[in-house]
Amino acid sequence: MNYLALDASTEACSVALQVNGKTFSRYALCPQSHSLHLLPMIDAVLNEAGIKLAKLDGLIFGQGPGSFTGVRIGVGVAQGLAFSANLPVVGVSSLQAMAQLAYIKYGQKQVVAAIDARMSEVYNGYFILDKNNIMQAQQAEAVTPPEKLTEHLSSVVTGSFYAVGTGWDAYSEKLGEQLFSLKINEGSPAVLFPTAQAMLSIGKVKLEQGQGVSAEDAQPVYVRDTVSWKKLPGK
Repeated sequence: MNYLALDASTEACSVALQVNGKTFSRYALCPQSHSLHLLPMIDAVLNEAGIKLAKLDGLIFGQGPGSFTGVRIGVGVAQGLAFSANLPVVGVSSLQAMAQLAYIKYGQKQVVAAIDARMSEVYNGYFILDKNNIMQAQQAEAVTPPEKLTEHLSSVVTGSFYAVGTGWDAYSEKLGEQLFSLKINEGSPAVLFPTAQAMLSIGKVKLEQGQGVSAEDAQPVYVRDTVSWKKLPGK
């Protein structure tokens, strides 16, 4: 089975294509310019693999959480491609993808993902590897003030974990001693952003399990539904 994965949910922009068991990928850190990079990346991997979009069996997209604009770009591109080639689509969480990347690259099986959500909050989730070697969320993903993260995770995190995501650097002073005492990796996380290649590992399982939907049913997952803007003093 041949699948294309794409993600624009964070500062990173990436695509990954699996064709006949081989993987072709592109990755770049390009904040605020995903719309310029995503389609050329997709063309590049399709050309490298020598396959047309219509010959694929499904499309995987990063559904968020993350940048509102980036998530919308990724979902919009996925819908357009899927409509044009009549492909089923499936969304993958950016938090789950980072946890999956920690397993793929470092063999980690218990992961807390925390992305800087701005406005003094973090998108977060706790993941454990299942019997199919896929990281699975142990509770609903959430957006939480960093100083409340220990309380939020206390009912599910009972032992040491591997930390991924930009939230650990952005709010290191607010995350609390209890969480840092359980965190097994020191310093800045080695995994800061999701990749389409990690999403490919998750999404192809979902597609093969029949979880694919039509293009019009592809939905983003923002976790935070609204954005409030605070005026600067004197403005």
